[in-house]
Amino acid sequence: MPDKSPTSEATTTEIVAPEISSATPRKIYPVVKYGAPVLEKSAAVITKFDAELEELAEDMFASMYAAQGVGLAAPQIGKSIRLAVVDVTGGKNAEAKIVLVNPEVIHGEGEKREEEGCLSIPGFRGYVVRPQFVTVRAQDTKGETFEIRGEDLLARAFCHEIDHLNGILFLQHLSMLKRDLIRRKIKKLKKQGEW
Repeated sequence: MPDKSPTSEATTTEIVAPEISSATPRKIYPVVKYGAPVLEKSAAVITKFDAELEELAEDMFASMYAAQGVGLAAPQIGKSIRLAVVDVTGGKNAEAKIVLVNPEVIHGEGEKREEEGCLSIPGFRGYVVRPQFVTVRAQDTKGETFEIRGEDLLARAFCHEIDHLNGILFLQHLSMLKRDLIRRKIKKLKKQGEW
């Protein structure tokens, strides 16, 4: 999910990913675009909790920051596993980094209609109704189960990324008319070699 704060507007200045605490250089994965089959299938449950999973999560944060996002799911980097990372501060607060392994929304309340976009569908946005508050149950990279409650943008990011793990894109929450319009524009971009 892209950062939609006023400072996230595209500029000609160089984008630098925030530093990550470990000394290991991070791998920046390219974000898979709409049309790739991996984005529209349900991801596999993670059963192996090891250093490799921790490394992947950190690489996903680096990739997300490089793309100026606030959330990234593993299918968006071509990996069909139930792993997502979220940081609604865009890297400004290390305490705000959240790793969700095998997450599920267990409670939602309220309703909020906000404009939403997706790193896998760059340049397109639409209004999506999501719960204002959600509670998510997930595991961390060590396999420990936890619950976390999100409100507003955090709740939206949780829902958006968990949708990705279930093969659902934000387009599916839009009206048929809006969805078809976006699909036609993407088809035209593909024909022009710009997608």
